[in-house]
Formats: sequence, C-alpha cells, structure tokens
Amino acid sequence: MNEDRKRILWADDEIDHLRPHVKFLEDRGFAVEGVTNGEDAIALVADPPDRHRFDLVILDEMMPGLSGLETLQGIKERDPYVPIIMVTKSEDEELIDAAIRKDIHNYLVKPVNPLQVYTAAKQLIEGTKLREGAVTRDYVQEFTVLRNLRGDATWEAWTEVARRQAEWDLRLDDHRDAGLLQTHEDAKSESNIEFCRFVSDHYEEWVQAKRADRPRLSIDIVHEYVAPLLREKRKVYFVIIDCLRLDQWLALEALLEPYFDVRREYYWSILPTATSFARNAIFSGLFPLEISKMHPQYWSMPGDRDSSLNRHERQLLDAQLDREGIKLNPSTKYIKVFNQDEAAAVKKDIASLYSLPLVALVFNFIDILSHGRSESDLLQEIAPDEAAFRALTLAWFKHSSMFDILKAISRQDATVVLTTDHGSILAKRATVAYGNRDTSTNLRFKIGTNLGCDAKSAVHLKDPATYGLPAPGLNTNYILAKENAYFVYPTNYHEYEGKYRGSFQHGGISIEEMVLPCIVMNPK
Repeated sequence: MNEDRKRILWADDEIDHLRPHVKFLEDRGFAVEGVTNGEDAIALVADPPDRHRFDLVILDEMMPGLSGLETLQGIKERDPYVPIIMVTKSEDEELIDAAIRKDIHNYLVKPVNPLQVYTAAKQLIEGTKLREGAVTRDYVQEFTVLRNLRGDATWEAWTEVARRQAEWDLRLDDHRDAGLLQTHEDAKSESNIEFCRFVSDHYEEWVQAKRADRPRLSIDIVHEYVAPLLREKRKVYFVIIDCLRLDQWLALEALLEPYFDVRREYYWSILPTATSFARNAIFSGLFPLEISKMHPQYWSMPGDRDSSLNRHERQLLDAQLDREGIKLNPSTKYIKVFNQDEAAAVKKDIASLYSLPLVALVFNFIDILSHGRSESDLLQEIAPDEAAFRALTLAWFKHSSMFDILKAISRQDATVVLTTDHGSILAKRATVAYGNRDTSTNLRFKIGTNLGCDAKSAVHLKDPATYGLPAPGLNTNYILAKENAYFVYPTNYHEYEGKYRGSFQHGGISIEEMVLPCIVMNPK
C-alpha cells in the first residue's frame, strides 16, 4: 500500500458485495483493507501490514463469530485511539447506546451508499486538518471584523470586541499554529491599546452619566439582574466568582448547559479593577466615593491585603436592596467561600438554603489561584500562559464543590445570577512607578501621595473624584496601569521586573480586566 494514503480497515462478512463502496474510497485517495470477520480485524489492528497503523476502522455490527461490539472491544484493547464507525441494519436504541458507551465515533444504519461512508471517513480522518484550514481562513475574516469594530469607538462595539476575542481564545486552544496564535496575540495587544485610550477618554463621563448613556457597570448588577427577580418573588442565588475572566467563563459555560438555560450578558468593571473597589461596588450599587460618603462605617482604603476590605458586603447589599424598596423575610444569606471545607459545608446545606429568598455566594478560588501562581514556580510551570490557565480553571471547576453546588441548585425552582468582580491580565511589561513608603503595593494600581508614572503606560488620577474614587488625604492620587503593564519601583527594578513578568494581575485598565460576563441561569 502507498504509505501516504490514509488506511481504512473494513470488517464485514459481505465485504465482497461492498466493492463499489471500497472503490469509491480508493478512488478518493484512501487505502482499504477488507476482512470478513472480527477475529481477523482484531489481528490486523494488533499487527498491521508494514507496521503502519490503521487510520480508521469500519465495523459491521452483525458478523459470524465475534459481534461488532465484541470486535470493537478487542480493537480498543489493542489500539485505544483508532476511530471506529459501526454499520448496522438495526436502529435499536439500546444497541446504539451500547456502542456509544464503548466510544464509537460514528454510527451508520444500512443501507448506506458510498458517499455516506466516504463523508463519515473523511470527517474522522481528515476533519482536524480541514478544520485547521477553516480556522485560518475564518481568522483572516475575523481580523477585518475586529478592526472595523475597534474603529466604531462605542462601548457596545468594545463589548463585542471582547466577546469575539474571548471566543477566539477558546477556538485557538485546539489550533496551536504558532503563527496564527501570534497574530491573535498581536491583535489583542492592538485592541488593548485602543481600548485603554477609549476608557481614558470616556470614564469620567460614565461616572456622571445616566445608565442608558454608558456601559453597564459594577454598580448596576443588583439593580438590573437581582432586584427584578426578587420583586417577582423568585428565589435567587447571587454567585460571584472572584477574578473570573470572560474567556475562563466561556470554558466553564458548556459544563453548565446540560443543567441550566444559560443567558449570557456583559458588563464593565469599575476602576480600579480590584476586589476592594469592584466587588464593594457590586454589592452596594455605588461608586467607591459614594460608599465612603453614604456608608463610611463600611469603607476603608486598601492596604497590603484587600480581602479584609470586603467585610461588609452583606450590609452593603442589604442597604442597596433597601434603596430598591425590597424587604426580604428571611433576610439575605451571605456566604464567602475560601476553601474546600467551606465549599463542602455549602454543598451539604444547599437544600436548606432553598427556603431563603436570596443567597449571595462569593467564591475566591480563582483569585487565590491567580495570586498564588505569581509566587509559585510549580503553578507557573503548570499554567505558563492564558490557554493553560483556562485549562487549569476548567480542571478545577469540573471537580469542584462549586460545580456540585450549582448542579444541586439546578434541581430547585430558583434562578442563578452569576458574575465576577473583575478579570485579570497577563503582565508582560514593567513600567516605573514613583511613590513614598505609604503607597499601596498592588502591581496594577497604586494609591498614595506625589505618585509618578510613565504616561504611556498608566493613567494618573490627580483628582480621584472624577473617577468616583475617594481620596482620604488632600494630596491622594491614583495611578492605573494600562494594557499589560505592571508597576515596579526604580529600586531593585530588574529583580521585580523578572519576578512578576508573566504573572496574572488586576487593578488596571484592559479588556480582560474590565469586560466581564453576567450570567442568568434557570434550571432546565
């Protein structure tokens, strides 16, 4: 046989009657080896001619001696990865289910014509190659679409850019062509340059604008998604996954489709894209400056650890619901989940939580993973880039108590509103920041007095109130890193430049940190 031709093994006790089918395949470049029984098929798979494995096996379900299913089992024991098509006269559902359980790749019901067999064979043998070619062609068209959207310069267009780029992130996970991946990364970098310019030009307007004249922001989530459901007397689980990027959500979404009708919408995080600001804005429905004025007892400025600055999220949520005119009885149940034991406790109590009108659940695992990755050589080795970090997030979610909790909720008559407070960006470029010893330590934003930065890499807020931000001191100002930059002080610059390059950070301005999913899920 010509070694360049893809090889098909066809086992059918009537193989002699299938000469037209075999010739049809051979005329189109396939090499076909025919046998009349399962024993011979298994022997050939175990010891193929010329030591070249078969690219596809076609099995008749009814043969003398070993049945098609028995032959399938024998072949899988000798070559677990060879794709198999089963051909049968039977439309029995139990037989089809049995074949699927044994990892059959396609199922054809007789009579079959040569074109059917050829199409099924081509899809299995050459499908990956054909799809890769289609991906390249599609991306050339997509590149033009993204460029036109960026030129539109509206927040609606930028939301669409974020969605399309995230969907392409996932599509390219299975297409590891270095040139195409680099083109995609370059396109995302160019998008972020223009996006940061757009945000810098318009954010001050959004702080003062009516809801209809700006993107949906952190402060709108409860008002637009949670409050209307509560007014309808729906039971609501309000779930926030800290530090979840849009591309990460897209990787998880398919796992939830069997359990929920999923409606995906989008919103923009306020600035800075840090937990102490963005998540408090979600729960309060207020910009940070408004929180500091209306609820000073619930607000404090970030220090080295911003997790403690979200101690009053339940109180802020209750205050927002009160402004919405919503009185709950029993009152809101708020649960923050940091570790597996706490998640297991929620899973155990999920049935009893159904008696409550509103349950707010905050999951911190991805944020912990993002920060832990910056300090762990092992985690950086496991997840060296965005694609690997998505895969790690998916692997966690598949086996997490959080997934079990959501599946349990899908058996209740309740609605899930699921979102995140901010995303993260893969930091690639160090930029110098200047400040005194009291300056906050975040690598993507800093708060202090007399701060300095490179205007090409950061936004300097000398009047924080214009961004809806408090300034505890007379000369307090903020700097926000743009695109994929991260702040490093001049002292020991090269040490910290190397330490944090390639880490996931948040707090600044980028598509990945700001444009986020807001999901409404109802049980199927």
